[in-house]
Amino acid sequence: MDKEKLAIHGGQPIRDHYLPYGRQVINDDDINSVISILRSDFITTGPTIEQFEREIAEYTGAKFAVAFSSGTAALHGACFAAGIGKGDEVITTPMTFAATSNCILYQGGKPVFVDIDPKTYNLNSSLIKEKITKKTKAIIPVHFTGQPADLECISKIAKENNLILIEDAAHALGAKYKNKNIGSIGDMTMFSFHPVKHITTGEGGIITTNNEDFYQKLLQFRSHGIVRAKEMLIENHGPWYYEMQSLGFNYRLTDIQAALGISQLKKLDSYIARRKQIADFYNKEFKSMNEISLPFQEVQGDSSWHLYIIKLQSSKLTGNRKEIYEALQKENIGVNVHYIPVYHHPYYQTLGYKFGTCTVAEKCYEEFITLPLHAGMSDQDSMDVVNAVKKVINYFSRRN
Repeated sequence: MDKEKLAIHGGQPIRDHYLPYGRQVINDDDINSVISILRSDFITTGPTIEQFEREIAEYTGAKFAVAFSSGTAALHGACFAAGIGKGDEVITTPMTFAATSNCILYQGGKPVFVDIDPKTYNLNSSLIKEKITKKTKAIIPVHFTGQPADLECISKIAKENNLILIEDAAHALGAKYKNKNIGSIGDMTMFSFHPVKHITTGEGGIITTNNEDFYQKLLQFRSHGIVRAKEMLIENHGPWYYEMQSLGFNYRLTDIQAALGISQLKKLDSYIARRKQIADFYNKEFKSMNEISLPFQEVQGDSSWHLYIIKLQSSKLTGNRKEIYEALQKENIGVNVHYIPVYHHPYYQTLGYKFGTCTVAEKCYEEFITLPLHAGMSDQDSMDVVNAVKKVINYFSRRN
């Protein structure tokens, strides 16, 4: 194997330093925004959080936004606000990070996995109805890679069956579906601000909603279930008084993080534009490579391009996916794989989930490789990725 690796690399990697698949872009404006908060009176639970929430709501076109300490915490809050509880079923996709379905479990609910569309890799809307039972409470589609799911169909199914639609848009800040901003469509929508996402607050997440009842529940949930507004108190002992009216969590974002988010949000559109440029370049360069298939372009949606995933097309290549992955890493190209189907994880196996539940998702998992894509990449970075992919794929395609 060492000789084979040497043959692939010709003794020298394409890059002399590592290019991660995703990373934050931080400049002096961001740093100065954070410094200004560190010098202010509030570094947490202050006015900057509310400003960030207002600006996210305005950007997405939602009435309300509630910031959380992480995308996972935000999605947990949405499941709480939706009233998901013990025995309730929630339909979702296995092609996602485990947090999507974990948040259902946190509330005592049961994730019901529906297979993905073989083109878009999003939740296959044509399979949802057969999974709905009397116990079904909500649907959580994931806008995988930043490409919007089939919201028209999913929304219709949700309304017909009195289900709550919670969008996991961790990948999709800035995406559009039929000219509507993601974040303004479903009952609640979650965005993530992890450093590999479009903008970052370090860690952080947010829920947008047009429903005031959900909004109030989200506010309580992120802060121990505590209520301070006079009109919502059951009793009132004085101006200091507050009440814990539900079992919530300490899921608050800090003003330090919110300041970074506000600064980052100003650059979001330019970041997405850069991601699209890189994706277009990849599409052009890989178009003639029959050994791989490229991301499907959904005509009804405008992707925000969080991830760029190629799919290996032959059994010869999929059988060597691990070696291909390692070879690209040795070229200093930080490839990844998104995602291991959630129910493959050992914990989910202990809950009774079985392999073979979603065969399309399982097959795609064996064929996927995620390439670097982030706004901080240079043209040379993009070319290095293309050259490395062509070099490695061509080698494995020719190898007996």
